[in-house]
Amino acid sequence: MSKEKQINSIKRLLLIMDELREKCPWDKKQTFDSLKPLTIEETYELVDAISENNIDEIKNELGDLLLHVIFYSKIASETNKFDISDVADSISEKLIYRHPHVYKNQTKISEQEVKLNWEKLKLKDGNNSVLQGVPKTLPPILKSMRIQQKVSNIGFKWIENKNVKEKVLEELEEFLEETNLNNSQKIQDEFGDLLFSLINYGRFIGIDPNSSLEKTNKKFIKRFMSLESKINLEKKNFQSYSKKELIRLWNLAKKND
Repeated sequence: MSKEKQINSIKRLLLIMDELREKCPWDKKQTFDSLKPLTIEETYELVDAISENNIDEIKNELGDLLLHVIFYSKIASETNKFDISDVADSISEKLIYRHPHVYKNQTKISEQEVKLNWEKLKLKDGNNSVLQGVPKTLPPILKSMRIQQKVSNIGFKWIENKNVKEKVLEELEEFLEETNLNNSQKIQDEFGDLLFSLINYGRFIGIDPNSSLEKTNKKFIKRFMSLESKINLEKKNFQSYSKKELIRLWNLAKKND
């Protein structure tokens, strides 16, 4: 696809946005705050499409997100705060500045060195901590992953697999100790530590903890719905079965999966 066609497609979207903002009562009413939950929803829909490797849906959901970028920029332009060109210029300048090995020094460096330089340049820009840019509203698992990635990029990380595994076992032991003591606050604290160490271990061995958990969620839903279907076919409910019978039906659902 030619650059000219790409530019023309963006121009068309910008014109449509102008028209909608002028003529559509719903679009005229929108603000940064009203769009925010919709943007979050669209982001998750894109993630779902990527997880399913549904190329058509990825394209559609990227279009929805692009609309939101255009929408926010249009709203801001109406009060002369910024427009879409300022948004594009801002990210372009940031990318050039944070890739000196491409645009300045033109030297060959490793992926790890790229990450390290990126964090160093962010600190140089005025950030007091490498963790300053981690969004407060990220879901906890994603936040843990991002925290761990950022500190790992500057060298704060385990080197050997066995050390990361030992940390998980250490946190598990501390959690079990607190459950034996029945200290509710300490149990919660240690459970959080255990989850954090498991997420770190997953990252260390090349597993995306968030995707891994989502696969398990989908697997459980599929098996449980199969179990429900079996119970419905027999015209019974869960209370009609003993624990042993439910386990048998669950194992059957697992076998048929």
